[in-house]
Amino acid sequence: MATLLVAGGYQTSTVGVGGYDLVSYHTDEGPVRGNGNHVVEHDDTTYLFSSRANRKAFESDPERYLPAYGGFCAFGVSVKKKFVGDPEVWRIENERVYLNLDKGIQKKWFKDIPGNIMKADRNWPEIRDTAPSEL
Repeated sequence: MATLLVAGGYQTSTVGVGGYDLVSYHTDEGPVRGNGNHVVEHDDTTYLFSSRANRKAFESDPERYLPAYGGFCAFGVSVKKKFVGDPEVWRIENERVYLNLDKGIQKKWFKDIPGNIMKADRNWPEIRDTAPSEL
């Protein structure tokens, strides 16, 4: 998280998905880090992109590229927890990016991906606005 000085005070800027380029998950090269030259603010989160083309792709259809569950660990959400998703521990299912806490948790996720997605989809509306420390 970065703090920016703006007129009248300070503003907090949260960088999404650890600064990784969300569009790059959907390419053959896989996820790469974005940079400060290609930035988009979306829902109070700053997303970095590795190229102008990727930034424009995101701007034209953000929902296609945003990770499931706000980038929290998909397995965690399936058990009503919010763990930070590691941008390097990921999987695309049905054209959606799912992040996991680490490779050990991802192995649990892999045991029943459709079932875990179903549980997480059911849990997410209930825990979306709850602080991780309260779960």
